[in-house]
Amino acid sequence: MGSTPVIALENVRKIYPLPSGDVHALDGVSLAIEKGEFVAIMGSSGSGKSTLMNQIGCLDVPTEGTVRIEGQDIGQLSDYDLTALRRDSIGYIFQKFNLIPLLTAFENVEYPWLLRQRRYDDTGRVQHLLDQVGIDAALAAHRPSELSGGQQQRVAVARALVNEPAILLCDEPTGNLDSKTSTQIMEMLAALNHEGRTVIMVTHDAATAEYADRTILIQDGRIA
Repeated sequence: MGSTPVIALENVRKIYPLPSGDVHALDGVSLAIEKGEFVAIMGSSGSGKSTLMNQIGCLDVPTEGTVRIEGQDIGQLSDYDLTALRRDSIGYIFQKFNLIPLLTAFENVEYPWLLRQRRYDDTGRVQHLLDQVGIDAALAAHRPSELSGGQQQRVAVARALVNEPAILLCDEPTGNLDSKTSTQIMEMLAALNHEGRTVIMVTHDAATAEYADRTILIQDGRIA
């Protein structure tokens, strides 16, 4: 474990101004996550879990306080640098998979690679990743609508890994899957964590949270 946390939040507040009154989605959150940790974030609906993940994932910046990813203060980065940080350092796995419907499974995994490398994959990496998650070349030629939920989530895992991110953010990664497939996906994430990746996962499910090294409970925008 390094001396500088890979993710550090200091007194982070996120306020959404609404006509009916300001919503304090995060209310003074301080948190440090070390390189290689597997952290679960739990809390009831509306507790601030998604807002916290958006901060860690550089999809949003705080109203107050500091968020540092790999030592970089995201509030001080330009849009270009923020985009580069998201693309190169963070892999995202979503509950609804968020695959691009018109692209094949292969093309979905290749897309982040293409954004970073400015060329199509001629290294075999994309299919190798798909093979690793159990999607062979025949399945990889299918579009998301032709795949089961479990297969789509496997494609999403491969896509999250294609640029070799140090951090994996998983938002309810097993929320739409049956128990057998959920276990397979969680074992895949645990294996990736054992390889040294930092994994941060939002979940409602206590059994899923057991895969993590520690669980952070968030309530009314604060860490409980």
